[in-house]
Amino acid sequence: MTGNSPGEQGRTPAPTETAFTLLVKSVLDYGIFMLDPKGYVSTWNAGAERIKGYRAEDIIGKHFSVFYPPEDIAARKPHLELEAAIADGRLEDEGWRIRKDGTRFWANVVITALFDETGELRGFGKVTRDMTERRAAEQALTERRRLFAHLVQAQELERRRIAWDVHDDSIQAMVAVGMRLELLADRASEPYASELSTLDASVREAVGRLRNLSFRLQPPGIDRHGLVESLSQHLNDVVTGWGLEPSLEHTLEKEPAPETAITIFRIVQEALLNVRKHARARTVRVSVAAGNGGLLVRVADDGTGRPAVAPTAHEHFGLMEMRERAETAGGWWTLRSEPGTGSTVEFWLPDLPAGRLDEPLPGAPGGSFDSRTAAEGTP
Repeated sequence: MTGNSPGEQGRTPAPTETAFTLLVKSVLDYGIFMLDPKGYVSTWNAGAERIKGYRAEDIIGKHFSVFYPPEDIAARKPHLELEAAIADGRLEDEGWRIRKDGTRFWANVVITALFDETGELRGFGKVTRDMTERRAAEQALTERRRLFAHLVQAQELERRRIAWDVHDDSIQAMVAVGMRLELLADRASEPYASELSTLDASVREAVGRLRNLSFRLQPPGIDRHGLVESLSQHLNDVVTGWGLEPSLEHTLEKEPAPETAITIFRIVQEALLNVRKHARARTVRVSVAAGNGGLLVRVADDGTGRPAVAPTAHEHFGLMEMRERAETAGGWWTLRSEPGTGSTVEFWLPDLPAGRLDEPLPGAPGGSFDSRTAAEGTP
């Protein structure tokens, strides 16, 4: 018995060569066309017309070198690309191409050599994508990163200059005033001696605050020590002196770019200063992890948490500085806090090109980092 069963009669026929050809001709996001063995255009699809601006009747029969800028034609690039495709089977390239109206666009091109069953070259298949918008976005990102690097360098240079001015000018002048007050207090009679001693104590206290400010303004030495060791030394040398018990964990395998590392250090430095002044905490935990194409950092304390009231002017400035630093780097910053539960500063920065220090970091991945070991230089 011959003929189709009822089920077979209702079955959708398999795609034919004609349907596939129709699909290729209709694609708009890719220019897909054929070249003959000498490089002349023999087919043309809707995507090629959209990208390059030629209608089929305008371009079929013309050599594909019309798509290349004059400097590439002078260098025989179209011919060399066909030779490479024949030798290797295919060639992929990115570069400038020319539309019918003379404008340039950045193209990703794949040329595939087509051979028949006898090994004879029958032509080439060519697929072109317009990558102009992607390239512009990449260039914009590169420019933003360049400007960010210059900004961070300028900020650190200004911090260094202010620190030197404070140390060499203001502190030295106030130390001289303090010595003079001490001398006068020894020579004066009461009640002037007590007044002079009180003034001397005030000057000494101000000198101490200025020295602390000068220390905080100094560059963290990340270019010499790297981010993790710089954070560890700060926790060990400074934060423990505040009566806090700090810890540092990281999952970094390589150093971030110096500008990214400095930005992380400065935000963490400000977050720790806020913990000291406002949290009434016993412990503070700092963590740095790579993820989502960047670096995620947390500074969490076990203090009282922030009350549901507006921050003071100084607090507001510190929070604003942290947020602006993160957002200037192309990242984000948040503060989570409730009374009685402590506070967590969390921020993420994009991973800029790797810095000069690309050796594996101690304790990575996933391990804790002993700040005292790092400070002492023990392996």
